[in-house]
Amino acid sequence: MTEVACRFGRHDHLVGVLSTPGSHDDAAPRPGVILLNAGLVHRIGPFRMTVELARMLAGQGYASIRFDLSTIGDSAGTADAGSREDHVLADVQDAMALLQQHAGCSRFVLMGLCSGAQNAHHVASIDQRVVGAVFMDGYAYPTRGFYLRHYLPRLLHPVRVARAAWRRLRRIGRHDDVDLAGFAVEWPSRQQVVSELTDMVRQGRKLCFIYSGGALGYFNHPRQFGECFGSLAADPNVQVRTFPEADHTFILAGDRARLRECIADWMQQSF
Repeated sequence: MTEVACRFGRHDHLVGVLSTPGSHDDAAPRPGVILLNAGLVHRIGPFRMTVELARMLAGQGYASIRFDLSTIGDSAGTADAGSREDHVLADVQDAMALLQQHAGCSRFVLMGLCSGAQNAHHVASIDQRVVGAVFMDGYAYPTRGFYLRHYLPRLLHPVRVARAAWRRLRRIGRHDDVDLAGFAVEWPSRQQVVSELTDMVRQGRKLCFIYSGGALGYFNHPRQFGECFGSLAADPNVQVRTFPEADHTFILAGDRARLRECIADWMQQSF
């Protein structure tokens, strides 16, 4: 395996680390993997998650790039017009160009956690060169089953209900309450996401959805994927895995190891 730090992009403004395997199969080049930022965490990922993923992938024979999107980490911004989504798409396409130049990749797999999953979804819905994606704690929407599983156990424990009500009453009228709505990211509608995912699988993209225990506030059972996304749950190009024992950032080394094993198996089965 070789790792090289590089500056690249349409304005030479992006910074990343290119990881390439020790040998290449020129007769059947594998897709390149693009590892996206999780929120504002720079390219190493939470607890070096993307570093570990990149090195695991190189061991499987996949070239990858872990890099900072514009204005995150070591990457600069640009004066280009357009929305943040436009900039993300352009940045990822710059990363595709780099992987094609240095590793001969013409197909790509995107991987991201949280906002990285949302950005991966956006690019995969547009760029036909994307043949697969791993969405970690990405889109899902509460369903009737979610609310039953969430509230019913609590209603069966009156003490918990009383404590929750007391905490809520204590917060009423406090001056130290802070409205964090401005920090929330507004998700697209479920109908839009279902439509975009349906188009992806129709075009043959392989999709892996991973939900940690950190997503329990909106996704609390594997069955919810089918409740939420319907027939997509049965599509052979779709795999859903849950890690309810892991937190959102996979802080424990053992949880990250199980995550890597899951992704390695999926890559081997899919590509």
